Amino acid sequence: MFDSIYSSTVTAAQFFIMAAASVITGFVYSWLMSFRIRSKKRFFIVVAIVPFIVSAVITFVNGNIGAGVAIGGAFSLIRFRSAQGSADEIAAILIAMGAGIAFGMGYVAYGVVILICMAVFFLILSFLPVFEHKSMSQDRLLKITIPESLEYSGAFDDTFNHYLKYYENAGVKTTGMGSMFRLSFKIQMKDPSEEKAFIDELRTKNGNLEISILPYTEQQNQL
Repeated sequence: MFDSIYSSTVTAAQFFIMAAASVITGFVYSWLMSFRIRSKKRFFIVVAIVPFIVSAVITFVNGNIGAGVAIGGAFSLIRFRSAQGSADEIAAILIAMGAGIAFGMGYVAYGVVILICMAVFFLILSFLPVFEHKSMSQDRLLKITIPESLEYSGAFDDTFNHYLKYYENAGVKTTGMGSMFRLSFKIQMKDPSEEKAFIDELRTKNGNLEISILPYTEQQNQL
């Protein structure tokens, strides 16, 4: 059952068995992942067909080094034309590609097991309260826009010390054609109910320019 269905020469029947298994299992895998990953419909369509595309490429290359190098170059071009996705999306694509390699080598049963088992495992881990640390869930991303005339070094320290349990400078950049600065801080509020009072006090110091407080993630911390 777990042996490769391919012989020394891949027949049409063997290829279509692999294609049917990869397409059907890819669809089921993509459907399962859609319950947890927040993304557009097009992403899940792509995930559903990735196992077949990868398996077809592996099948056609079939030990041809020159063809393998050419295909690798083509995939690298596609990579640089694509925007970076979330961690969930990258994981979904990698799992689909891994299963596609198994399908492409004729190991249909292994491809099915990889897709279905990894989808179920992903869903279980997503719903279990693991890797969630209370202190990290309190982290927020503060962004303050200030005029270029304001000396920002230490300008908000007294307000931060009053309202914040912890803060860390996350960077600074110019904005508004260089007429303003945007400061970013990783913060933890002493009392979350005082958030409005905290923002109001900051507004008196930054000339009532834009201020935002967002949930802190590494991906969102884009200055």
